[in-house]
Formats: sequence, structure tokens, C-alpha cells
Amino acid sequence: MSDDVRDVVIIGSGPAGLTAALYTARANLHPLVIEGLQPGGQLTITTMVENWPGHKDGVMGPQLMADMRAQAEHFGTAFMSGLVERVDLSQRPFTLTLDGGQVIRSRTLIVATGASAKLLGLPSEMKLMGRGVSTCATCDGFFFRNRPVAIVGGGDTAIEEALYLSKLASHVTVIHRRDTLRASKIMQDKAFANPKISFRWNTEVEEIVADERGDVNGARLRDTKTGVVDTLAVDGVFVAIGHTPNTALFKGQLDMDEGGYLVTTGVRTNVAGVFAAGDVQDPVYRQAITSAGAGCMAAIDAERWLELGDAEYHHGAAATASA
Repeated sequence: MSDDVRDVVIIGSGPAGLTAALYTARANLHPLVIEGLQPGGQLTITTMVENWPGHKDGVMGPQLMADMRAQAEHFGTAFMSGLVERVDLSQRPFTLTLDGGQVIRSRTLIVATGASAKLLGLPSEMKLMGRGVSTCATCDGFFFRNRPVAIVGGGDTAIEEALYLSKLASHVTVIHRRDTLRASKIMQDKAFANPKISFRWNTEVEEIVADERGDVNGARLRDTKTGVVDTLAVDGVFVAIGHTPNTALFKGQLDMDEGGYLVTTGVRTNVAGVFAAGDVQDPVYRQAITSAGAGCMAAIDAERWLELGDAEYHHGAAATASA
């Protein structure tokens, strides 16, 4: 590795980025992680994580990410704060320009910039995140066993999460600003037939309210047709109005689907030497553990690409795919 060209640069420091860092560091590739706007990713705004293997009593999200960062650093990962403002993937080594003006060049790039949950934009939303407000039913539903919850949204994601929560919560109220759902008919039919799910149509959330301990105990709702405001007593509010992958930086350089997620074969993008892992290329699972798995894959592929060169790497990948 020369002083001015790195073997591996990783953009993003969530489970995908830090796992990629761990694996590439242990392979003596001296990775550099550019931590981004939210070091540690979405888990840093989560409280207890109970579905991370090996922690039978759960682990706090910020602690889990701190441990992953320390492990990657222990094996030689370098970290840099800041945001990448521009990338040039048209020639190798790739060039990255940070918000402070620093220019970094690298032979390979692992994109682990994640996705951001779309929020309602309420003042209380971030304040109560992890204290009754969540954007992931699979992650946090267990905390609401036998307790009433609300879910905001009307698409497939919202209804899938409502059905999932109905297995745990005492009751699920779906709050939708329209009078019909956008979800597929089969999903709608399942939800309408579920006695533990009810609907508030033509309704918007004005505010999420908390008790004296700072935990959610209700949602103030406004009927968009009548203007009537009332408060729904719930212990949890799940926001399911979609995610936005953090891919604007790569527009016109990396292939994306209509939702803006990076299109990959495994974890390979359309640009040789550029790999993507985690929520930035996964609109389906969006779990910390699947992101970490993809980070491992991206690290191994980057190592192989550096060792074999582009032609031999792709020949081996094609042979593996056809086996």
C-alpha cells in the first residue's frame, strides 16, 4: 500500500461497514472507514437489541456499535470523521472528496452508507426514538408484548409490520392519511381479517405524547376531513412510511433500482472494484445481522478482487455462480 492510494476505503460505519472493516483489517488491507453523518448507523439511536446473536440478555445498540468499532480498530482499521461529498468511479484508483476538501484515493471501495427511515417530521419523533417510537417492528416488536401499539402507513411495509405486531401486541391500530391502503390486495385481506388490527382512516399523527418518565403513552391524531383531534392510548408508535437509501452520492455512476437502492450481484456493483453492503442495497430484510453478513461478503470479495485482478476475479465469480 502506497501512502497516497489505499487498498480499501469503506463509506459508512454501521454493522455492514464495521464488519467489512474487521475482515479487511484482518486480511492486512489497512482499511479506512469514513464514518459519515451518523457514526455507528441506525443502531446508535436504538436502545436494547435482543436479536443480535450471542447476547442472551440483549445489548444496547450504542454499546454494540462501540464494541464493533473497537474490534475493527484493534485489528488495524483507520477511522475518519466527515462526509464524502463527491466520488469519481470512472477510473482507478477511485477518488473521494470529503466535505473538508480532503481527497482520498483507493483501489477498491465498499459502500455501506445504509438507508434512512422516512419520518413524520414531528418534534417528538426523534426525542422518543427508542422510548416507544420505532421504525422497525421486527427489531422492537418484542418489547410490546400484550401492549397496544399504532403503526403509521398504508403500504406493504406498514401492513406486513402490522401483521407481525399483531402476534405480539394486545392490539394494533393502523393510522393512514387516506381512506384506502396502497398495500397489495393479499396483504390487505389478511389485515382486514385479523381481529387484532383496526384502522383509523383519513388520519394524521399530530404529535406523539409521553408520560412523566419520558415513555410513549399515546398519539394525538387529527381527522383530515373533520379536523377533530383526539388522543389514541398506545405504548408504541411504529413509523412505516418507507426508507430512503443513502445513494445520492453515486447517482449516474452506480446502477440503482427505481427506489434508489444499489443494484448488486451478490455484493458486486456494476463498477469493477466497487462493492455494496447492507441497507444501501437491501430493501427487503434491513436487519443488522444481514447487513453484517453482507459486509463480510463485500470484504472477502474486495480482498479477492485485489489479489486476482478484475478479469480473473470475474471469471472465478462466474464459475462459482454456475456451479
